[in-house]
Amino acid sequence: MKFGKEFLSQMVPEWQEAYLDYNNLKAVLAEVSLSKQPKASDASGKLKRKVSLYRAFSGLTGRRHSPRMQDDAIITNIVQNGSEESYQSMFFMSSDQGGENEVVFFRRLDYEFNKVVRFYKKKVGELIVEAEELSKQMDILIALKIKVENPDVAFEDVNEHVDLAGSVATSTCNSINGRVSDCIFEGRSHLEITQEVEGEDDAASVDEDMEAKEAKGHCRKGSRGSIQATQELRPAPLDFLPHVRINISPETPASTIKYMVARSKARLSYNKTELRKSEELMTRALIQFYQKLQVLKGYSFLNTLAISKILKKYEKITSRKVSKVYLDMVDKSPLGCTIELTRLIERVEAAFIKHFANGNRRRGMDILRRKIRRERHGITFFSGFFFGCALALIVAIVLVIHLRDIFESEGRNQYMNNIFPLYSFFGFIILHLMIYSANIYFWRRYRVNYTFMFGLKQGTELGHREVFFLSSGLAVLTLACVLSHLDMEIDPETKSYEALTESIPLALLTAVLLIIFCPFNIIFRSSRFFLIRSAFRLVCAPFYKVTMEDFFLADQLTSQVQAFRSLEFYICYYGWGDFIRRTNSCSQSKIFEAFYFVVATIPYWIRTLQCIRRLIEDKDVKHVFNGLKYFSTIVAIAMRTSNDLNMGLTWRTLALVSSVVATISGTYWDIVCDWGLLRRNSKNPWLRDKLLISNKSVYFAAIVLNVLLRLAWMQSVLGFREAPFIHRQALIAIVAVLEIIRRGIWNFFRLENEHLNNVGKYRAFNSVPLPFNYDNEEMRTG
Repeated sequence: MKFGKEFLSQMVPEWQEAYLDYNNLKAVLAEVSLSKQPKASDASGKLKRKVSLYRAFSGLTGRRHSPRMQDDAIITNIVQNGSEESYQSMFFMSSDQGGENEVVFFRRLDYEFNKVVRFYKKKVGELIVEAEELSKQMDILIALKIKVENPDVAFEDVNEHVDLAGSVATSTCNSINGRVSDCIFEGRSHLEITQEVEGEDDAASVDEDMEAKEAKGHCRKGSRGSIQATQELRPAPLDFLPHVRINISPETPASTIKYMVARSKARLSYNKTELRKSEELMTRALIQFYQKLQVLKGYSFLNTLAISKILKKYEKITSRKVSKVYLDMVDKSPLGCTIELTRLIERVEAAFIKHFANGNRRRGMDILRRKIRRERHGITFFSGFFFGCALALIVAIVLVIHLRDIFESEGRNQYMNNIFPLYSFFGFIILHLMIYSANIYFWRRYRVNYTFMFGLKQGTELGHREVFFLSSGLAVLTLACVLSHLDMEIDPETKSYEALTESIPLALLTAVLLIIFCPFNIIFRSSRFFLIRSAFRLVCAPFYKVTMEDFFLADQLTSQVQAFRSLEFYICYYGWGDFIRRTNSCSQSKIFEAFYFVVATIPYWIRTLQCIRRLIEDKDVKHVFNGLKYFSTIVAIAMRTSNDLNMGLTWRTLALVSSVVATISGTYWDIVCDWGLLRRNSKNPWLRDKLLISNKSVYFAAIVLNVLLRLAWMQSVLGFREAPFIHRQALIAIVAVLEIIRRGIWNFFRLENEHLNNVGKYRAFNSVPLPFNYDNEEMRTG
């Protein structure tokens, strides 16, 4: 793989604009290479120049002997502009052939390098501040553990600090010589309280390395002041406790109710439940902080490598020596001197292993490090195998229907009214899974970080192959049941087993539910449980903090209204219908009619409640309009359902008006708010400034398709309930399929817009709540 592609693949997607613009620098080098070629007036000269340019970049030059490299062609300098430092290089051979283009190259390289350094320094500063806050949180957690395990211990008996941001991890205690190894605490448990002596040795070794680099001139002395400046004299940890309040954020039903009643953060009660929850929050915070450090360290390494690569290309084209001089400047910059970051990483590792892994380094590092999802070839094989089997089963079903003239038989309407809705339920799910698999494929192709936005656990998220495997497997299972159902009904030997034959759809539904709720570690258990937890959060919508995955899942359910109604028909058909004779009286039941409306509005009601919750938290008026959009859809569904049941002119008029309002508001919100398109003054007229797909016609096609597919759901209001060539149930299924396809298109552009918003804000990590709250002023006076 060429370095340019590898460089792009290794980038943090949300930080893409903060990386060195390697492709732009290559384009400038191409101009340098062209200017170095001798001028040729004929076509053959131009062709030779192009071939030479290609060889220069591919490393396939035809020269047997490399020309002698010229002496250093640049000098570098670090300019101090107030508190900011600027790194500059001066090319002093601009009078040579093509020298003007070389000057442009170094100016562009300096600009990109300074951009990278500024971003790196900013992120390091943010991490140091965060490290200081995590140190205070760790101090409080340690003191809380001491207090829980020894309720009688006095506040002044124990003093200890966990300093993640300091130059040396320290502990203070009443000992003779002040060494950490001499500190003895009463009531210690398996979660030890003191810092280990090895931690001091590691920190000292890092400081020695720092001083050695400073002596050699590789690291400037100013680069280590940012960490030391964060050290301050803090109160003893146990003295914190009277001023600390537990962080009860309204994220669960219980905490939401408690927050509504108390309207404030509760003081510590020193119990084990409180300690366990605090440790869980602190573990999550440290893991994410550690991953931030690793990502930033990778950012430093990748940009330094890119600078080295582009300078080697320059040397190859121009035969000038510049790498050593320029890379010396890079090494002296904060980007090349990562001692601060290394120190922070070592402190976090030591603290986490000690306090959250019982000193087991292997276990602690396994928790801290990001899990890499491994591609399994078996999934790819079985996905293709199941998909082929599904196609074969479809052909077999079509042949059975055609050869036995099932659609021309007397039981055609009976089958379509009773059996078809049962199997169409699985058809909707299979189609949605296949489209979601395509969504994942294109998200990955265009580097949309969907795992971050959905909050999926690293290493356990499903890729497009896994989702396609599930959809094709469910398709095989469903189609096999359909074929066996038809065969058993026609075969004289099995025709008498009516109860068994008619129970096949129920058995299929039971099997799918058992797989979903199976507690054993089979068939992607972590993903199944994640789906179950997300579904429970939707049921308790107003009492849970709304996250991206919550409202995204609720939006998917709004496109599965017909699947909800099919599930309701399952209950009615097998609970109160005469399924052995393939008849039911569901349509005559008032209860069924009431729930026929209720189940259709459940997804929209959930989204409305989520908008109310987000309005309370964010105080953003746009959630009001979003909630009204979903509420207008509920009204439209109510009017349409009444129209289907009453068939009067008044109900039809109300259904038509409400459906038009819901369609217009939903279409506008999809295109303008969710996709961020139709910006008249953007760089891409009527689209938006940033686009991931280079072909702009794709966006216009998506807009047109969204409008047309939005209109499909109005077919019942407009009177197209039945057609002479298609059954009413089939028409309903077709409309439901079109809505699922529209949702799949919406999915890609919705996450693309969200991803670009994250890129604009350089937001690569979600905020993790910390376990404790305290007032700095109160703690100082206390």
